[in-house]
Amino acid sequence: MRINADLSLPAVVDGATLPWVASPAAGVERRMLERDGEEVARATSLVRYAPMSAFPAHLHAAGEEFLVLEGVFSDETGDFPSGWYVRNPPGSRHTPSSRPGAVILVKLRQMPPEERAPVRIDTRDPRRWQRIDDGLAVAPLYAAPWERVDLLRLAPGHAGAAENWPLGAEFYVVEGEARVGGRPASAGTWSRFPPASRVALASERGALIYRKSGHLGVGGPTAA
Repeated sequence: MRINADLSLPAVVDGATLPWVASPAAGVERRMLERDGEEVARATSLVRYAPMSAFPAHLHAAGEEFLVLEGVFSDETGDFPSGWYVRNPPGSRHTPSSRPGAVILVKLRQMPPEERAPVRIDTRDPRRWQRIDDGLAVAPLYAAPWERVDLLRLAPGHAGAAENWPLGAEFYVVEGEARVGGRPASAGTWSRFPPASRVALASERGALIYRKSGHLGVGGPTAA
């Protein structure tokens, strides 16, 4: 299965309009934003857990990254309510579940073998946030030679200058409404820009945006 699988091309998907597709586990469904492969695939998806659902124990040979959007996601390492950011490195294994139900933004098989340590961050903690100016605050989530991940909070009326992304970037609107690369993007919209792109972010009413950069080319991130 190939969905937006050519990383050299831009992609924009309004995830809120996609159908939920059943997974092999009862009560677990997916909205596929990008995918290259069958059940084991390089993928970016929205995954919904019904209350009291679980996915069988499995290995993440090339890692897993996710942001909890709704509810509470659980596994052997803890319970992660909405707002938690988690990275499980290559070779990790777990049995995910949710008692009340959950929705997560998840990225699979996108980590190099050099990544070793798990990451657990509560993005609701105000100490995680850095104010850049009156219109922008940033919560750094992960930084390595191969990529950088953060959350951006755009204040109402924010209109940022276009940034250069020599190694590509992607954005997911978690809350609110924004313009990403000149396109309107409501909550649930995922955008991917290939290397050598210029992208401006703006929001009339305010927005919370997940941003990942430096992972679509050779080397590490070069933009702030």
